[in-house]
Amino acid sequence: MEHGSERESGDGSAPARYNQDIHDERHSVREALRADLPAAHMGLGVTVIILIVVASFSGFRWTLIVAGAFVAWFILALAVVRVGSGRGWDAVRRAYIATFGWGNWI
Repeated sequence: MEHGSERESGDGSAPARYNQDIHDERHSVREALRADLPAAHMGLGVTVIILIVVASFSGFRWTLIVAGAFVAWFILALAVVRVGSGRGWDAVRRAYIATFGWGNWI
């Protein structure tokens, strides 16, 4: 009898293993999606190159539309970070990484 109750409430129980598996899975997803400042710089550089290409093929109007989309995304990210407790340059850095951190996957 003790063996069964120990198995259910011990560290090897099914709920404990499930919680540990979920924790490990979430940790691996966070690590895979993590972006940092050098990746954001790469994303900004690629964005500038894309804007130059768009300007050369489509003209000034589409360049402004694409640039405006990135500016709007940055402002939205900055607003979310500010609401969430980010202050000063840390908020700007986090919004910059949120906007251009995709450079990590190039």
